[in-house]
Amino acid sequence: MFRIKIFISYILLVFTTTVVSAESYQRHTLRGYIRDSSSGEDLSGATVRIRELSTGTTTNRYGFYSISLPEGSYQLKISYIGYNTKYYDVELDSNKTIDFELKPEETLLDEVVITDEKADRWISEVRMSTTQLQMDMIKSLPSFMGEVDILKTLLLLPGVSWGTEGSTGFFVRGGGQDQNMVLLDEATVYNASHLMGFFSVFNPDAIKDLQLYKGGIPAQYGGRLSSVLDIRMKEGNNRDFSGSGGIGSISSRLTVEGPLQKNVSSFIVSGRRTYADLFLPLSADTNIRKNRLYFYDLNAKANYRFSDKDRIFVSGYFGRDVFRFDDIFGFEWGNTTTTMRWNHIFNSNIFSNFTLVYSNYDYNMSFADDLQSLDWISNIQDINFKGDFTWYPNPENTIRFGLHSSYHSIDPGHVKGNFDNSTQTDYKVPDNNVLQHALYASNEQQLSKNITVEYGLRYSLFQNIGKGTVYSLDDEYRVIDTTTYAAGEIFHNNHGLEPRISVVYQVDSRQSFKASYNRMRQYLHQATNSTTATPLDIWFPTSPNIEPQIADQVAVGYFRNFMDNMFESSLEVYYKNMENQIDFRDHAVLILNPRLESEIRTGKAWSYGLELMINKSKGDFTGWLSYTWSKTRRKIPAINNGKPYPAPHDRPHDISIVLSYDISDRLNIAANWVYNTGRPVTLPTGRFEYGGMILPVYSDRNAERLPDYHRLDLSATIYTRTRPDRNWQGKWNISVYNAYHRKNVFSYYFRQHDDNPYETQAYKIYMFGIVPAISYSFSF
Repeated sequence: MFRIKIFISYILLVFTTTVVSAESYQRHTLRGYIRDSSSGEDLSGATVRIRELSTGTTTNRYGFYSISLPEGSYQLKISYIGYNTKYYDVELDSNKTIDFELKPEETLLDEVVITDEKADRWISEVRMSTTQLQMDMIKSLPSFMGEVDILKTLLLLPGVSWGTEGSTGFFVRGGGQDQNMVLLDEATVYNASHLMGFFSVFNPDAIKDLQLYKGGIPAQYGGRLSSVLDIRMKEGNNRDFSGSGGIGSISSRLTVEGPLQKNVSSFIVSGRRTYADLFLPLSADTNIRKNRLYFYDLNAKANYRFSDKDRIFVSGYFGRDVFRFDDIFGFEWGNTTTTMRWNHIFNSNIFSNFTLVYSNYDYNMSFADDLQSLDWISNIQDINFKGDFTWYPNPENTIRFGLHSSYHSIDPGHVKGNFDNSTQTDYKVPDNNVLQHALYASNEQQLSKNITVEYGLRYSLFQNIGKGTVYSLDDEYRVIDTTTYAAGEIFHNNHGLEPRISVVYQVDSRQSFKASYNRMRQYLHQATNSTTATPLDIWFPTSPNIEPQIADQVAVGYFRNFMDNMFESSLEVYYKNMENQIDFRDHAVLILNPRLESEIRTGKAWSYGLELMINKSKGDFTGWLSYTWSKTRRKIPAINNGKPYPAPHDRPHDISIVLSYDISDRLNIAANWVYNTGRPVTLPTGRFEYGGMILPVYSDRNAERLPDYHRLDLSATIYTRTRPDRNWQGKWNISVYNAYHRKNVFSYYFRQHDDNPYETQAYKIYMFGIVPAISYSFSF
């Protein structure tokens, strides 16, 4: 209760201070939307600058802007990355609503443009450790097997690392995979991978943009320790019908979009499917003919503008992986999300967004033959309501506040079996049902011409609700008692405050210093014993036996543009302290274990590092260099004899070089080179004989490392000639993954010598050699 009073007092203080500032003299409000002139899509992050006052504002994720100014005449400068700048003169003698449309720059080739924001905003923006990626840039890079992948592009950024080769799982500043919040149109995606992690679930043709927060995370986000990846789908062209698609080495895709009512509503539908299994029926082997192995994605979205003040959006994602071996074995998993949003403008200064979200992730495994059968299912479901508000009282302050409430239902596993046609089993691990709530408020305030600060506070509350059983554990993690709770009964609460603050000091138009601090609390955790997410990984909640994970992160950085903004550079240093970190005892049983909490060991972790980024985004030759030096350690009393040990994803050195060159209007070549330290592993260092058997002696936890990893990828994009009488554009992409055939070690395995039991042989496992691919993409 005391924390709630603090939170309310904080909100009142922010509001009172800002209102006094806002009402010190007469102002009028200019508001509206900024859109793409060709498609009508809202432009998020577009800038409105007031030349006379050297101030301005940016559009929110829905393209809305609002700024309150003293009465007078002004010239507005409206700009956005990749679009022609527009100037507009306005006489502000009353509140006015003005929408702007920007025309895309006339470029044929996809420029490689990465922005943490562009040009002067890179310097002046208060937020640090934040990266926004445009889809044109992502599509221009070399890709694995010709499949453009959003998540693999993130691995080329500083502070972002990966677990194993080919995996889309990512780790941010020492955090685990489950400590990343992945959102698609505000819906949580619990498993973002296809084909056991080799491809992500995000169809690039359906995605508008994405934003990654590694630090200085805004108060409206919570629930994960390390990062937030906020991905937004396209809204659909509300001017004309259009489409795009592609045919690749393993999959094809098609997107159709257009107006439902011109300039009022639009839709987009995008599908993708692999097709290797379509050729299996042609096999001469009758067993292979019955096999199935594919994945598919379907994205759909529609919106309708009722008035200048009201607009609704409905979007959904449906994706699934299917693997079947004859009629004997089957394995399926997939995500389903649905998002409904209502934008409402209460007055010229307050923008609101109300969101209702449904998210589901499930997997099913089955086995059957003439004598027995087994069916195993598991899932996690969310229902989430959000009310988010943005108040623009004056150019110096932007206040955001809101409330979130979620219901999570977790089914860890349910197995039904029939053995020998006589014995039946029906075993179910009890469900976990929880409620999660949050209140937040923040203010982005310009204190002077050179200093801007964003400060915020988030209050989160987590509640376990019945039906449920709680196991009491002794010091040896043995169950000594059980307590059962009735359905709907709240039997455990956990809550806390999460302060956030970021500040920028702008030295001049070319350089600035930034700093940030944020505290994050995580109440849902993932049970996994590997460095790669698998479909079988399960989620479990904070409970009377498991405390929420807590992280405090501090970061400072220096940002500089040079050579007339031709190059953008940044140097960031961070330190992150994490409490109640989760690991598992040796030989832990994680699957179908109703007493999973007895397998968990908790302690602390810490991570620190340096991140360097140099980016060139102008001209025919573009690209970036990123370097990360970092260390991540865990210390858990019940593991490794209480000694600190490297986290499974600890990679001290990580280098990425991305280059792109426009040879002509119709030809682009690109290359990526990556290098990182080999990941830590636990290996046998000796052996002993016991009871007539030769048994291994292992090193300390993660005391050894795999060999260092490096790889070169190449690509060439050839644009077909366009005819004036045809609205058709096409391009061929030829790519080579691992161009110099580096044999990167995926893992080791050990085998006793057939003739000499006292000799152990070690074998290296490699995943990929040279992988060429070709794809054709088109738009109309």
